[in-house]
Amino acid sequence: MELKGYIKMQLDGFKRNLDRVLKDLTPTDLAWKPACGCNSIGLILFHTARAEDSFIQTRLAQKPQIFEKWYKKMNKAADDSGAHYTMDQVNAFVVPDLKDIMDYWAEVRMATLAYLDSLSEADFDTKVKLQMGEFTKAGIFALTISHTAGHVGEMSYIRGILKGMDK
Repeated sequence: MELKGYIKMQLDGFKRNLDRVLKDLTPTDLAWKPACGCNSIGLILFHTARAEDSFIQTRLAQKPQIFEKWYKKMNKAADDSGAHYTMDQVNAFVVPDLKDIMDYWAEVRMATLAYLDSLSEADFDTKVKLQMGEFTKAGIFALTISHTAGHVGEMSYIRGILKGMDK
């Protein structure tokens, strides 16, 4: 299997897992926190969509983030990165409407796939500098995949605490 196919397979898997995690959750469920200062499913979902937008659009495609078209609809600041919140910011975070988050993420994912399709095999070896160091483009896709997988796991765990996975 070529690298593009593998990346697409991983990205498709997240959608299936997210559908299971989010099934039948109410706005109250999405905003529920296991304890003070802990992230809610809604905050993690927002963060994960923002991270993919940032990793792929800004760092790889060198384009404006898709969030620029969405922040007002989600009642967020234009510079809300979805990350590095203080405990007070986590506690005060208002989860946007689930449909808005998922529509935003769908647009991000379409852009991710379009960018992925534009790459040649050799392009995956191109190096890109991030705050965390230098990565190949393939490495940034790997980072995006592992980052998303970890957060989908967190959302699954919180859902399990809240109401169980199959309820």
